[in-house]
Amino acid sequence: MHNSHAVFLDHRSLDLGDLDLTPLRQAFASLTLHDGSTPQQVVERLQGAQVVISNKVRLDAQTLAACPQLKLILIAATGTNNVDLDAARRLGIRACNCQGYGTPSVAQHCLMLLLALATRLPDYQAAVRDGAWQHASQFCLLDFPIIELQGKTLGLLGHGELGGAVARLAEAFGMRVLLGALPGRPARADRLALAELLPQVDALSLHCPLTEHTRNLIGAAELALMKPQALLINTARGGLVDEQALADALRAGHLGGAACDVLSEEPPRHGNPLLAADIPRLIVTPHNAWGSREARQRIVGQLAENAQAFFAGAARRVVG
Repeated sequence: MHNSHAVFLDHRSLDLGDLDLTPLRQAFASLTLHDGSTPQQVVERLQGAQVVISNKVRLDAQTLAACPQLKLILIAATGTNNVDLDAARRLGIRACNCQGYGTPSVAQHCLMLLLALATRLPDYQAAVRDGAWQHASQFCLLDFPIIELQGKTLGLLGHGELGGAVARLAEAFGMRVLLGALPGRPARADRLALAELLPQVDALSLHCPLTEHTRNLIGAAELALMKPQALLINTARGGLVDEQALADALRAGHLGGAACDVLSEEPPRHGNPLLAADIPRLIVTPHNAWGSREARQRIVGQLAENAQAFFAGAARRVVG
């Protein structure tokens, strides 16, 4: 245990009351947990703290400058967009994130979405709920076309840890996996250009970061290149897909279905084209692919590891 005080600004965004926080408590002399924090509360809550832990609370330059005792930012996620890393660097504050914690959870969620679309699970659930099976003329209801993943081609955009995990699961279902080239990245022989990849795939899954190069990576032109019955899965970032173009393609019957765990604004307080009630063959889940208890417990472990490594002079998972 290091003689330091840590403040977790939005502990409830990680812990639903089902996690063991012992490793985190043991890393500091004292740990203060706040369920959540508004921008107005942050500076006051960080007074006297050497360590701040944040999942999604913003830590901008002004906030960091107002907390002179701060030495370490522990990000309870992989994404660093809520922290001004340049300002942290200037002020001599080290920042560390968590990595790889959600791979099994996100990978199984991705396959769950793919399977739900391929088997038309939401449509069959609705049919039973609405009484269609109860009034059917035969023992089974086959109103919605079911496809097998066996022998189909899955295209992946992004083949890091998550993309690799999804590829292995897809191959277990007998799928052939093709990898696409990402804009802004060096060309590679094993990566197909989008124009070559998209017409070949029966399903496309996104696993790349949102950057200036990848924003609206899948727009109307790209959707038009895909097979009319192809499936699209996005468990990465909402801005990778032109949401209006996807809604239009599904309404027009071009695409066999789509599933998104992410939207361009989260929570979608101002509406979103993909939340309209009349879009067929669309599944939207609320950015919860990563959220298994096991994955969230791994974050607790990595936060504690990062703190202990920093105090020992050998910082881990450094992002700033």
